[in-house]
Amino acid sequence: DFCLSRGLGDVYKRQELARTQRWQTGKMHLNLSADEVLKTTRSVRKRLDFDKPVERAIVEECLEIALQAPTGSNSQGWHWVVVEDAAKKKALADIYRKNWNIYANMPGREFEAGDTRGERMDLVRDSAGYLADNFERAPLLMIPCIEGRLDNLPVFASAGAWGSLLPAVWSFMLALRERAMGSAWTTIHLIGDGEKEAADVLGIPFETITQGGLFPIAYTIGTDFKPAKREPLSKILHWDTW
Repeated sequence: DFCLSRGLGDVYKRQELARTQRWQTGKMHLNLSADEVLKTTRSVRKRLDFDKPVERAIVEECLEIALQAPTGSNSQGWHWVVVEDAAKKKALADIYRKNWNIYANMPGREFEAGDTRGERMDLVRDSAGYLADNFERAPLLMIPCIEGRLDNLPVFASAGAWGSLLPAVWSFMLALRERAMGSAWTTIHLIGDGEKEAADVLGIPFETITQGGLFPIAYTIGTDFKPAKREPLSKILHWDTW
């Protein structure tokens, strides 16, 4: 019995070592079901691990998955700008912080008593403020882009253009989640001249390319994310008529 227990102990140690090595080399997979990934991929801010490096290879792996997303007329007009240079990350974070100070002082939306959105608003603002203060600490930042300027397009054209980028961005976040990583979907740097300023920092041709957001990329502190509280489906579901 002693020999058997000792043998099993050695097996468990080897299995744990293998899991640790996969984690350390960026090969960690959580083996979540499709439903689990879809329900537990969150915008992560306070639980981003700013100290653990992120390998280029794993980001490229996630982007390869993202490229399988829908793209109108098979246009594939997306581009992905991943930033690891510290000075450029700081410049982007400064643009974000400048706009965050504007956004944070705007009047907030009012919700009725008992609405889960209103109940969580203080937590959301606190979390968003934390990210604004620490944006450049993320190991990598990413700006997804789409070919063309989408300003003042008719609805059908803008819907088609954004529909050819944003599903791929979400697929990227889902792929990160499965690999024990996370991000946060932000667009605040686009306020005012922010998009042009970011384009200047990164050499993005502003006249012909539109940015879709600014995303920190990091491993997460723990992986035990849960479904978010949402308003009931019955309040927003419409069959045959509004």
